[in-house]
Amino acid sequence: MDFMLVGIVGVAVLLTLLMLGVPLAINFLLVGFVGIATLLTPSSATSLLGDTMYTAIASPTFTVLPLFVLMGALAAASGFAERAYKGIHRLAARMPGSLAVATAFGSAAFSTVCGSSLATASVFGRIAYPEMRRYRYDKRFALGSIACSGSLAAMIPPSGMFILFSIFTGVPVGKLFMAGILPGILTALVYAISIVWRAKRNPDLAPTLEEEQRVVLRDRLRGIVDLWQILLLGGLVIGGMYGGLFTATEAGAIGALGALVLGVAGGPLRKLEKLRAALRESAGITTTLFFIIIAALFFSRFLGLTRIPFEVTNFMTSWDVPSWMILGLILLIWFLMGMVVVPAAAFALTLPIVFPIVTELGYHPVWFCVIAMKMCEVAGVTPPVGLNAFALAGAAGRDVKISEVFSGVWPFVVCEIVVLAILLAFPAISLWLPETMM
Repeated sequence: MDFMLVGIVGVAVLLTLLMLGVPLAINFLLVGFVGIATLLTPSSATSLLGDTMYTAIASPTFTVLPLFVLMGALAAASGFAERAYKGIHRLAARMPGSLAVATAFGSAAFSTVCGSSLATASVFGRIAYPEMRRYRYDKRFALGSIACSGSLAAMIPPSGMFILFSIFTGVPVGKLFMAGILPGILTALVYAISIVWRAKRNPDLAPTLEEEQRVVLRDRLRGIVDLWQILLLGGLVIGGMYGGLFTATEAGAIGALGALVLGVAGGPLRKLEKLRAALRESAGITTTLFFIIIAALFFSRFLGLTRIPFEVTNFMTSWDVPSWMILGLILLIWFLMGMVVVPAAAFALTLPIVFPIVTELGYHPVWFCVIAMKMCEVAGVTPPVGLNAFALAGAAGRDVKISEVFSGVWPFVVCEIVVLAILLAFPAISLWLPETMM
């Protein structure tokens, strides 16, 4: 039997089942098992599945994931996002579109203790959206700023997507974390510039707040004080990894412990029901991600048997075209896939194929992961399956329609494309911190 033909049929069946709504992990397991059983034997498929489950979970990289998920859940339950939003709003007072600017930088700040873009978008949907509507901000403008700002958690460490990337590609997760810092800050800055420019051109999008005219230096200093918990915890975790004081796994443990201590000391986590909810949430997210990752790795083993990744790598590297054209084609494929499947599925399906191509062409693997994460940010807010948009629509209230969220994100998608172009033109933005970390 032609192994390549079985692989092509398997990929086609996988995509078809995804379109029909079959759960991602079950889809990977089903297609991978049937494919391996067809190429080898059912007993071989069973044996390979058991081996994949053990070797995947036994990887030290996997311990990073539950620790940072727990850190994010404890930070959210402790009210870190509310304090970050309030503090940055004081700092941005009198600025056009100040509430939206506070959302952009508040999301960036909260992302340093929460690696989930869905959680960030949901939390700020409950915090920032009511405030913006209370001050008569344009509905689509408000929703677009929250949905896209939430996607910053995909880039700023401790990003859960970077951990998945490390598992799928073998690139050290600590270097990926460092690589996402400057691009994440740059994205938040471009968002803020866009918000201020649009609010100045059209004041109806973001009316001026009279209360802000009374803000003085003392109020701005109080805004910095509101950020002390995030600055302490995020600085400890990220600074410790950068300075070589501890590994990414140790950073996750310190971050989770720090979030727990600050949450208990501050009051919110003294309530047992809040602590239980945070633990339950982190356990649910971790088990779901583990299931998806194991299934994706099992499916990648099926692809390896078919030799599709090897043949595609040879084919594309043999093209007599500039390497940037091949990279552009990969990014275009990801952009189109991101509009119909969730980013985790797109990366799990394509990384075993495209990552060897990119490294063979001479591109830096860390830089490529940052570029891929930028595509993940775009996929998280564009229709029809932008998960951030759906998370925001669910958190903001019944009066919010998903179509309103999608219509509000496009100016920020333009910002994402601008940042993507800058990162493509200047790889040093992504590589400077990883190359200088100890």
